[in-house]
Amino acid sequence: MYTQDTFQAQRSQLVELLVSGSLEGFESVLDWLLSWEVLSWEDYEGLSLLGQPVSHLARRLLDTVWNKGAWGCELLTAAVQETQADRQPPELPGCWEPHSPHPARDLQSHRPAIVRRLYGHVEGVLDLAQARGFISQYECDEIRRPIFTSSQRARRLLDLATVKANGLAAFLLQCVQELPVPLALPFEDAACKRYMSKLRTTISAQSRFLSTYDGTENLCLEEIYTENALEIRMEADMAGPLQQSPATLGLEELFSTRGHLNEDADTVLVVGEAGSGKSTLLQQLHLLWASGRAFQEFIFVFPFSCRQLQCLAKPLSVWTLLFEHCCWPDLGQQDVFQVLLDHPERILLTFDGFDEFKFRFMDRERHCCPTAPTSVQSLLFNLLQGNLLKNARKVLTSRPDAVSASLRKHVRTELSLKGFSEEGIELYLRRRHREPGVADRLIRLLRATSALHSLCHLPVFSWMVSKCHQELLLQGGGSPKTTTDMYLLILQHFLLHASPLDSAAHGLGAGLLQGRFPTLLRLGRLALWGLGTCCYVFSTKQLQAAHVDSEDVSLGFLVRAKRVVPGSTAPLEFLHITFQCFFAAFYLALSADTPPSSLRHLFNGHGPGCSPLARVLPKLCVRGSGYKEGSVAALLQGAEPHNLQITAAFLAGLLSQERRGLLAECQVSEKALLCRQACTRRCLARSLRKHFRCIPPAVPGEAKSMHAMPSFIWLVRSLYEMQEERLAREAVRRLDVGHLKLTFCSVGPAECAALAFVLRHLRQPVALQLDHNSVGDIGVEQLLPCLGVCKALYLRDNNVSDRGICKLTEHALRCERLQKLALFNNKLTDGCAHSMAKLLACKQNFLALRLGNNHITAVGAEVLAQGLRANTSLQFLGFWGNKVGDRGAQALAEALGDHQSLRWLSLVGNNIGSVGAQALALMLEKNVALEELWLSNNRITSLGAEALLQTLEKNDTILEVW
Repeated sequence: MYTQDTFQAQRSQLVELLVSGSLEGFESVLDWLLSWEVLSWEDYEGLSLLGQPVSHLARRLLDTVWNKGAWGCELLTAAVQETQADRQPPELPGCWEPHSPHPARDLQSHRPAIVRRLYGHVEGVLDLAQARGFISQYECDEIRRPIFTSSQRARRLLDLATVKANGLAAFLLQCVQELPVPLALPFEDAACKRYMSKLRTTISAQSRFLSTYDGTENLCLEEIYTENALEIRMEADMAGPLQQSPATLGLEELFSTRGHLNEDADTVLVVGEAGSGKSTLLQQLHLLWASGRAFQEFIFVFPFSCRQLQCLAKPLSVWTLLFEHCCWPDLGQQDVFQVLLDHPERILLTFDGFDEFKFRFMDRERHCCPTAPTSVQSLLFNLLQGNLLKNARKVLTSRPDAVSASLRKHVRTELSLKGFSEEGIELYLRRRHREPGVADRLIRLLRATSALHSLCHLPVFSWMVSKCHQELLLQGGGSPKTTTDMYLLILQHFLLHASPLDSAAHGLGAGLLQGRFPTLLRLGRLALWGLGTCCYVFSTKQLQAAHVDSEDVSLGFLVRAKRVVPGSTAPLEFLHITFQCFFAAFYLALSADTPPSSLRHLFNGHGPGCSPLARVLPKLCVRGSGYKEGSVAALLQGAEPHNLQITAAFLAGLLSQERRGLLAECQVSEKALLCRQACTRRCLARSLRKHFRCIPPAVPGEAKSMHAMPSFIWLVRSLYEMQEERLAREAVRRLDVGHLKLTFCSVGPAECAALAFVLRHLRQPVALQLDHNSVGDIGVEQLLPCLGVCKALYLRDNNVSDRGICKLTEHALRCERLQKLALFNNKLTDGCAHSMAKLLACKQNFLALRLGNNHITAVGAEVLAQGLRANTSLQFLGFWGNKVGDRGAQALAEALGDHQSLRWLSLVGNNIGSVGAQALALMLEKNVALEELWLSNNRITSLGAEALLQTLEKNDTILEVW
């Protein structure tokens, strides 16, 4: 006799059984309990909440069933046993009662068998149910959410049939009867199930803890993971004037149906700058899958690191890649591999860091046999193209510059990882520092030092701030402003921790740097050699060749490589690729072996991949021949362009005037330092002049325009790192343009600080266009110093909120030259209306204000109307895609009745009805300046249209009304 006491004694074991599998297994248990009427519908709804940890749901289930009595406890144990054994449920009866009075009850009684029967047919049944009118498009989309497996979609459809009283349940009974009887799934084979369990356990162990960059801490990923802004990447030619902002996705929407570039492709590409959190995002994906909380449509997940794959010299096949370099099946290897080949749609492969893969993508060499060995680059490229494991999903992460047009042809969706939002920075710091008051003090420090705050939108800098929180909070002033400042601070942190206690009170000076100088040079030489040979993980043999010993390693800048490929000889890597670039720059700045003339290769961009020829021919064919192998010049020529750019910026920062005293402590020849500093200045100036010479002549009657080339931003960043006003002034002395376009250039807050530092020295006013970037409120604050030279500022689609715009308008009141603002596709609300109204009222030379596609309502329109009444200069007012309604339209119409300068007004898509249209008609009776009025996508009826028509017969100045 099974008693409640027995049940209670087995509680911990039952919890473990319910939690050990995936969410799929837990829901199977619920299926059995529903069919046996152990659970009521209300019980079931409380136990099937999305987003809840399985452990919480399992304990709630045990509590619920315990209250049912001994019979319920016994049946729960039986349901767990059925699910664990994965037995097939009893087959459905031969036929259903054609006019069953309780179809929903019948669906529930045979639920396990019906879920089984629907498996593989859910999509067709959904289409038929929608065509017959039983479910709506919204309900269909909810069931088809990518996070659900086929079985979970079947359950959601049955759940919907239970609550809808429109005949859906009876329809499903009939459909299920007509479906074929399912054969045993190949995934239920003993060898396959054992492999699936091993793979899930292995990946769970690899992803559960987040190793910090320095490898000194292991943090629970669930406790520290902070959402990163992930957007569907929009191409420049897709961005029309009325286009909404790119969709922002959560990680679980990675395989969303939105934003597909190529429906036939299988690869999702995630691009982001160095330090933006690409690797951590993949780790979180792996953890969500391994714990059964998301991505359960995939039964097999195989994670790989591109920087480690490139170390594989021997040919390999798909079999070798999956089994020998990820997870080996303990039995039935051939059967398991056949299942993978037969069901590629249930496979997910992730490749992290494609920018660190030394081979350029090519799609000319076809390789289609999964068992035949080929080179690692051929295998990867054919997997991405779908020539191997077609329909298996792949996720590829990379820095943007490493993605070629030929690779993009094989991409299904491209997503852009934008870094932390302002709220994300604060959330990360609170999760890292749970001690009372520490996070609050750090957040206050960041808010007070906008330059440091601007760096932290990249997670790697937020980690540095967290790591060096004591140094930042204790120092009296002079918080880091540049990237070089921040890396020198983290260098100081590591050196102090590796030094005797009596030196811990001192900063980076006082001999600390000199004492570790030989070690830092050896690490620098290793870093430079790695960049030049595209090597980012180092074997024991390579470390010995660079004379890097265990004491050097103990400083903490070299850590064990994550997810080391079994059998590889590459155990150590730098904390992050940016640290490798920093140490390479340190070596270039201070090593006696660095000829000043070799530094020009940093700024000329002669790395492979910067020309079409280099992408087609092997490196050795395009590398210049007059340099000794292993020399500084040869290594710089061999490095990837994006790594050269980071290294160049660090070198500029290290060789700045501000750092001369620090570098002099290392007893390096002052003459050599001055030579390198002069060479760096010359190279920067020459590179900028080269840019300016490429600017085409102005079109007659228009301002001279410059669309920045990709390297312009990092040249500006390098100037900013040097922090020399005279150099910045000299750099832009010859820049004579009326319009500077920097759209789709990955401009974030740190880049805004650099742009402001340089552009404020322009002699002529310029229209600065920064559309489609990641400026945000912090970036707006960084731009304020150069606002005085801007005659127009375009910030379309930059995630700017009221706070940033209020600061901008307050500063703009003192900027006589500023006449135009374009702020559409942001996060503006009524909260910024007072600042906008003040700007219009006070600046009587202001010409254009575009606020389209924001969140401004009638309240904001009424406030803005007050500013319009006092304004006599505005010519263009864009208000499309807001929510002003009739009330807001009336307020604007009343303010514009006597306006003498407005020529263009757009109120497209503002939910304006006939009342608003009539008010605008009255405005047109009095206004004699307006030439164009846009009112499309509203709800104007014939009454409003007639009022407008009557007015147009009297108005001689209006040219177009939409």
